[in-house]
This record gives sequence, structure tokens and C-alpha cells, in this order.
Amino acid sequence: MQIKNSKKNFVGQPIFKQLLEFIPRNKFDRLVSKHQSDRYYKTFDSWTQLTTLLFGAFSRCDSMVELCDGMKGLAGKLNHLGLDSAPAKSTAGDGLRERDNEFFKEIYFMLLEHFNPLLSVSRIDNVSFAKLFIFDSSTIGLFSDIMKGVGRNPKNEGKKKGGLKVHMMIDAHSDTPAFVKISEAKKHDKNFLQYLQLPAHSMIVFDRAYNHYLQFAQWTEQKINFVCRLKKNAIYQVIQELESQDLEHGKAGVLKEEHIHMKYKEEKQDTMPAKSNIQR
Repeated sequence: MQIKNSKKNFVGQPIFKQLLEFIPRNKFDRLVSKHQSDRYYKTFDSWTQLTTLLFGAFSRCDSMVELCDGMKGLAGKLNHLGLDSAPAKSTAGDGLRERDNEFFKEIYFMLLEHFNPLLSVSRIDNVSFAKLFIFDSSTIGLFSDIMKGVGRNPKNEGKKKGGLKVHMMIDAHSDTPAFVKISEAKKHDKNFLQYLQLPAHSMIVFDRAYNHYLQFAQWTEQKINFVCRLKKNAIYQVIQELESQDLEHGKAGVLKEEHIHMKYKEEKQDTMPAKSNIQR
């Protein structure tokens, strides 16, 4: 007679815990010490808050209430994450409001630098630039009494749509954010180019909302390359046509390359130094 062994040894760990173990705790602790982010906190320390926020992101929670209730539902399983219990909604909310966001910003860039040797191998084929960035923004709608309205003309029965705008620069090779800044939606996109720190001989691509002639002149002096669509009302003078070709329908490529002079303002007839303009 064979006796069934009913004893099972579970040695695996939750995937979420395995992901947390990728974070180098020694570097994390150094940032905690640098920012004094655990000062005045007895139970909801920096690591607990990071774990809580990551749990909410992976679980796609839309509110702090949903996040805390979701963790509470796990009950005894939270010990796998190093937590004795789910944080209270008020405690988690206080930590979110009062703990300096610069601390979490440095955590992100610490992780980006730590894993850079792994990310750098994922390069886009047939791209000659070692540093290629894409910059754009996205508007998040909010009530107009919270954030200033976006746009000139009122919408929806005369009420102006309020919101905030997220400006993000992506490293195209590693497909990771290299810069993020949040502002009121009413602020013009071009004002955020000044915050970008780009290495020489890099390439950045963005749409015409970021068109800023003075910034373009500065980047040219710093040997930073850029691609941007011209404004519809742009005033320029063609000095020389360098290259021109016809493309087959549906085929991408450079249509024309010209040497042009751009004018700041029509009435003053001010011009920028000569530049090459590539139209696609």
C-alpha cells in the first residue's frame, strides 16, 4: 500500500517580491540618509511607501482608498513583502503629501543608472545617433478650479477645461523616460526645452508645439541635433537647395534639404544664422 505524501514545501516567492529584490537596498538606504526621508515617520518609512506605491501601480489602482483596501485584502500574505499589515489610508495619504518627491525622483535615476548596462544593449537598428531622444507632452484633464484652464476658447457650455500637462523625454534606444516635468496645462510647451540637459552630438525629435528659434540657435552652438516641424506661419528665406528627390507613395525619407534663414519677427526683419532645414 502506497502512502500519499500530503506535505508540500512551497519555496517560490511572489513575482512582486522578486521585482522588489532588483532594487539595490544599499543605494536606496543611502538616498534615505541623504534626504532624511524617514525622519518623523515611525511606521510608514520610505521602503514601505515605495512598496505601497509600486503595489498600486502594478495593481492599476486609481485611488489611495482602492490601493489600501487592496493590500488589506491580502491579509497575512503581506509578510512576503516585508510588511506586517496594510497601511492605513490616512497614513499613506500623509506620506504621499509630506515626503519630498525629489527623493523618489533620485530613486528612479539611481535605478536607471544601476541598470544602464542592461538597457543600453537595446538599440534601434539603422540609427547612427548613439543618443536619440523623443520629447512630447500629454494633457490630463482636471477641474478648472484646481488647475488653470488650457486653450483660449471656453468649451462645454462656456466652461474652460482645466488640467495639467506631463512633459516627457524618452531615450529611444532604451525606451525609458530620461526627463519628466509636470505643469499647468496653460503653460506653453516651448518653455520646457530650457530644462533639458542634452549631450553634444545627440539627436532630439519633437513636434511644432516646442518650436523655439532661440533655443535652436543655442543647441546649434552646443552641437546638439534636433528635428522639428516648422510653424505654419514661419517666415524664412531659401538661400540654397542642397538636395531634392521624389518619393514613391507610402515611402518615407527626406524630400528636400535646404539652406535657409529664419526670421524671428517680420516687422524687425531679424534673422537667425544660416541653417539646414530638412523637410519630411
